[in-house]
Amino acid sequence: MARRPAGPSPRDGGRRGRMNAAVGAIAPDAATSPKAPTPKPAPPPADPNLVLMGEFGRAHGLTGEVRLKSYAAEPRAIAGYGALLTADGRTLTLAEVRPAPGTSPDMLIARVKGVSGRSAAEALNRVALFIPRDRLAAPEDEDEVYAADLIGATAVDETGTVIGTIVAVPNYGGGDLLELRSPNGGATALLPFTKAFVPVLDVAQRRVTVVAPQDLFAPPGEKPADDPG
Repeated sequence: MARRPAGPSPRDGGRRGRMNAAVGAIAPDAATSPKAPTPKPAPPPADPNLVLMGEFGRAHGLTGEVRLKSYAAEPRAIAGYGALLTADGRTLTLAEVRPAPGTSPDMLIARVKGVSGRSAAEALNRVALFIPRDRLAAPEDEDEVYAADLIGATAVDETGTVIGTIVAVPNYGGGDLLELRSPNGGATALLPFTKAFVPVLDVAQRRVTVVAPQDLFAPPGEKPADDPG
């Protein structure tokens, strides 16, 4: 099953492990449901030795706090890594973080050292945070991978046809998922990060092979008249 340790340890840094669950073990309604469009992920750093750990969003309140999407295995552990790097060479340190309101566990409210006031927080919007790869332990087996190495990777089917691009690796409590955006745009869709659905990982080429239903990106149909939901 997916491994999500707490705290900045050799097994942290957003590592993901593919589960061996069979297709039938996944709830089909949740597994491949289309969802609202997700913002495009931050572009990868020019230095391949940097690992994406998080990305700031919009300002929160008036005192300098800002929303932060964490890619750490335990979201709040991102604050324990000390100085974090930006793509333009700056160094930022998180003074404190707390869970953001809502149901997404990887969304935080952060306070950054030296940042006060809403204008300064707004300037951080879409700024990505990285750490050197050598500060993280290497994955222990072929089924472990950093979430940052999956985001932006191309998903293809078993014939090599492009299915989409991985834009996020969410986990809503039932295991890690790949959030895919179709080459044609529109709503994204979710696919379980298991060996059954993702039989081949090629991290070096930023490419994964997936087994996806033909209607992966199809909009949900109308509910039957007798559906009580």
